[in-house]
Amino acid sequence: ALQHGAQYVAHGATGKGNDQVRFEFAYAALAPTLGVISPWKDRTFLAQFKGRRDLIAYAKAEKIDIPVTLEKPFSTDENLMHKSYESGLLEDPMHRPDADMFTVCRDLRQAPDEPELIDITFKDGIPTAVALGEGGASHQEPLALFGCLNALGAKHGIGRIDIVENRFIGIKSRGVYETPGGTILHAAHRDIEGIAMDLEVQRLRDMFSPKLAQIIYNGFWFSPEMDFLSAAIAKSQELIDGRVRLCLYKGNAYPVGRSSPSSLYNRDLSSMDIEGEFNQEDSAGFIRIHALRLKAHNVILEGRRKDN
Repeated sequence: ALQHGAQYVAHGATGKGNDQVRFEFAYAALAPTLGVISPWKDRTFLAQFKGRRDLIAYAKAEKIDIPVTLEKPFSTDENLMHKSYESGLLEDPMHRPDADMFTVCRDLRQAPDEPELIDITFKDGIPTAVALGEGGASHQEPLALFGCLNALGAKHGIGRIDIVENRFIGIKSRGVYETPGGTILHAAHRDIEGIAMDLEVQRLRDMFSPKLAQIIYNGFWFSPEMDFLSAAIAKSQELIDGRVRLCLYKGNAYPVGRSSPSSLYNRDLSSMDIEGEFNQEDSAGFIRIHALRLKAHNVILEGRRKDN
């Protein structure tokens, strides 16, 4: 907009949703001099259009071709990561979505009856390749990689979720999502972290992840807290390298194997069959030390019970 000398930017997000916040926070952070045109917060617009049904009727009267109807007035958004559905019959949280609403993932009854194995390779936590089965096709270019995972996940009915979520402005809303490729990648990424990420870094990552998700969901992408957590997450992904093998079957994507050049897994240490370099007698002292506070806590509880 600034390159083209624009004075205003516009969006069609409703005044009840999160997208308006995300858009306008970005405008404020990156181009605070631009004016914002947001019809759903304009009194004149709202006097004519109360909601989606009025807009659908207007489009029909003006012969404007749109993909929704009064019978199926779903609000949908679609990108490489997902497709979302809101509004219409979905506003009743007990209403089961009709099968013909979904346009991405197969119904599980139509998904293949045979499981499929794939390998996903990571470098510094970033997926760099996906390979289909033994000697199957391999995709390395990011767009092709993600497109492949979307197609595979959709074929196996992976990635549908139906939730009631909390919008930033305080309203609860129901959303139905189809996220086939993202669901597969999430399962694979968590698994490669399991073998290559330090225990304490994992714990911190698990603490940070909900906060990072909240920051992104609420639209604070260009914020100091986002910069801080992004740097921490990027640091955590150093040496998260390797390959994860997943089984795709009837709505599930579950790891069945993994290998990593930076693996922290030591087979000899964890084996039940050999002692390796681990002296099991040391565990006795470890347990005694960590049990001290439990003993002290229960002494206090026992004293209270006697006093009562």
